[in-house]
Amino acid sequence: MDPLTALAASGMRARMESLDLLANNVANASTGGYKADREFYSLYVAPEAAGGDAQSTMPVVEKQWTDFSQGLLQVTGNPLDLALSGKGFFAVESARGTLYTRNGSFQLAPDGKLVTAEGYPVRATTGGALTLNAARPIEISGDGTVTQDGAVIGQLQIADFTSAGALGKQGNNYFRVSDPALQPVAASGAPVQQGSLEASNSGTAESAVRLVGILRQFEMLQKAITLGADMSKQAIEQVAKVGS
Repeated sequence: MDPLTALAASGMRARMESLDLLANNVANASTGGYKADREFYSLYVAPEAAGGDAQSTMPVVEKQWTDFSQGLLQVTGNPLDLALSGKGFFAVESARGTLYTRNGSFQLAPDGKLVTAEGYPVRATTGGALTLNAARPIEISGDGTVTQDGAVIGQLQIADFTSAGALGKQGNNYFRVSDPALQPVAASGAPVQQGSLEASNSGTAESAVRLVGILRQFEMLQKAITLGADMSKQAIEQVAKVGS
């Protein structure tokens, strides 16, 4: 494969990976608390490359990263809908351990426990679950303290991390600590807003613009491959004429 075709093919592969990330972002544009995935481009240099040989350098997606910027807060009026304004995560307990989420669309289980849509109990600062009376008004203050009829039921565990990069996605709305040495700390400056939900930070308009850009780049690289194939064909034909 000639260098032009190899470079263009590597670029097309990188754009295909970008399209996969972008497609997932678009699919979750209406998912509460969703955090968009982004890509980080780099160059792969072949081990045999010497002196920065351009023919041995290929464009690649080195890694993907999660954009933790906050989405817009939307008022719902539902007392069990909670949103965080600032850095932090709600802690919930799954069968495989503690998970963290920005999606505060909670509900009450039949036994009165505050749970996520998937049934994961929402953790209190004491480490257990919060059990509420569905027939009584529920009030949740900015620091996550939950009260009913003036009595304190508990306080939501709002966690933060010194390095959000050590969090790995589980599904579309949950994060798991990928580094055992990283321990959560109590979030500061992240008030809870009752009756609101955080929207996805994957904007539809932004995704549409990026989609058009990637498709144009893909088309240009495709033309480069066609050009490379034509040049190779002409070279072979010229050699055949000379040899005849």
